[in-house]
Amino acid sequence: MTQNSPRETARFNMIEQQIRTWEVLDPVVLALLDQVPREHFVAESQQGLAFADIELPIGEGQTMLSPKLEGRILQAVSVKKTDKVLVVGTGSGYLVALLAKLAQHVHAIEIYPELSNNAQYRLQAEHIHNVTLYVSDGVHGFASATPYDVIIFTGSLPLRPSDVEQTLNVGGRLFAVLGSYPIMQATLTLRVAENAFRHETIFETCLPVLENAPQPSQFEF
Repeated sequence: MTQNSPRETARFNMIEQQIRTWEVLDPVVLALLDQVPREHFVAESQQGLAFADIELPIGEGQTMLSPKLEGRILQAVSVKKTDKVLVVGTGSGYLVALLAKLAQHVHAIEIYPELSNNAQYRLQAEHIHNVTLYVSDGVHGFASATPYDVIIFTGSLPLRPSDVEQTLNVGGRLFAVLGSYPIMQATLTLRVAENAFRHETIFETCLPVLENAPQPSQFEF
């Protein structure tokens, strides 16, 4: 009988104790989280924490999403092999890698050049090539490659991104965490027709706000 390595055991525990218990039950998503090495998308000094239920710092004041949130996002957007995906906030590149395994192509936009460069290096090391990375401010989406089948914001937004919803194909899905701390909700928008959208609240969570995100109007009395 083969003894699992500590890393394999930690990955198994992450999936079974964090992700599956957070209502991520899609077998495709669970298998993917087992296959793509999360520890390869963090700094070497953090590899012992790669499977922990925390948001790891990745530089520039930014953090990597927790494993269970990544699992819930993947399950919610239900990526197909023919999908073109936009990720706003490349971050560590791990969520981008997961999406690339499912989609036809992933476009990922990141405001911090160093984070984008690090993600590029890690994706290449994993031989993931159906990804295009951009360094820019993506809070209002990315018009150059529209329309998209799936759009994911990896930071929170105080307001619904109605302008970005318009860049979805009919049948497309947009994931965003909306609201202001401490009350935020993970939402899924579906474009059900050319001029019709359906909005669903999936669960409650909190994420750091995206750089330059539009803010609600402030009224003075």
